[in-house]
Amino acid sequence: MIALRSRLVLAIACLGLGQGANAADLAASKAAIERSLDAQYPHIEALYKDIHAHPELGFQETRTAARLAAEMRTLGFEVTEGVAKTGIVALYRNGPGPTVMVRTELDALPLLEKTGLPYASTFKQLLRGAETPVMHACGHDIHMAAWVAAAKVLLDMKDQWNGTLMFIGQPAEEGGGGAKAMVADGLFTRFPKPDYGFALHVGPGPFGYVSYKPGVINSTADSFSITFTGKGGHGARPHTTIDPVMMAARFIVEVQSVISREKDANRFGVVTVGAVQAGNAGNVIPDTATLRGTIRSYDEPTRAKLIQGVERTARATAMMSGAAEPEITMVGSAKAVINDAALTQRSGAALKAAFGDKARLMPEPGSASEDYSEFVMAGVPSFYFGIGGLDPRQMAEAAAKRIPVPGNHSPEFAPVPGPTIRTGVQAMALVVLEVLQKR
Repeated sequence: MIALRSRLVLAIACLGLGQGANAADLAASKAAIERSLDAQYPHIEALYKDIHAHPELGFQETRTAARLAAEMRTLGFEVTEGVAKTGIVALYRNGPGPTVMVRTELDALPLLEKTGLPYASTFKQLLRGAETPVMHACGHDIHMAAWVAAAKVLLDMKDQWNGTLMFIGQPAEEGGGGAKAMVADGLFTRFPKPDYGFALHVGPGPFGYVSYKPGVINSTADSFSITFTGKGGHGARPHTTIDPVMMAARFIVEVQSVISREKDANRFGVVTVGAVQAGNAGNVIPDTATLRGTIRSYDEPTRAKLIQGVERTARATAMMSGAAEPEITMVGSAKAVINDAALTQRSGAALKAAFGDKARLMPEPGSASEDYSEFVMAGVPSFYFGIGGLDPRQMAEAAAKRIPVPGNHSPEFAPVPGPTIRTGVQAMALVVLEVLQKR
């Protein structure tokens, strides 16, 4: 304990951690967090495995939402269900003080799990009318377990803070517009408007580490759907048809020239086609082919160029084949999350003092997107940060063999629960305490 306090004193002195915090307080808070977490962890891991084994798609998270609502009611929160269809809002008032929002996502992805875990998902749900396997491939199950555990930690330490906790369970983060739907359903009018907001995300880094950054922390995201309409016919007589599969293939290749020849090479930008749907038989040329994809960028000029390039390439592809103009649908699903500078300074200093060199400042934004940005745009000063989820030894072995480790949205993505959840809980509890602690 003496060594820990000495390290915290040095870190705080170097970082200028203010607001009345000191090394002894931070060390005591960290010890209290660990005691609370140790006591509840068997329950939290069981909760995590249950959620992982029963994933649900956006706006279909009825079982998940009910499970989390029950957990929060047991802790003593006032819980409202059905916000934006399947979202939940849990409030705990502990005297006068700021209102602090802590967000978790509820939804999973339409993927067949290939982790081989004993609690792997075999769940299926309907997506666009077809039954599809579902998996927590993005780590939202980790987030939910840490969310519940952090709530319990903060209540166990309620003699050390004043204010209102506003824990929200957001549906449909994966491109489904869940955050926007919650705001539209009165999240900040039916319930208190938060003074601060926090969220975390697990990724394919080593467990035990946290990462953060002031300002822009991730990319914008735009989703597109393009349907090429041709003229179907026999696969042995293609000259009598206008082949939409050929158009789809040509578009997938040609659209990358927008990235390589039109976008500023110094600017981040990605165009990815993730789904192609056309036909049902190998010897039949279908009438239509539909593509679905995503566009990612950090800045508005690059975003506009990529959107224009996708649309122009699609129209040119159809024209080259003598086909009708394609049907193009472009949907902006998320803006970049922008961390509040002052809150990031306070929160980052607390994390650095507590985690030492395992708390790292990100050199640049990440390429993934996140609709938590809707809450930022609604006026909630926020701190969004990352945690690692993979075994450092396995990562080192993979690096030595030059084998990439599975990351988010991979059917093999499998964060190590224990240390990953613990890091998330410790980090989240510390940053919330930093803004709520009694002075």
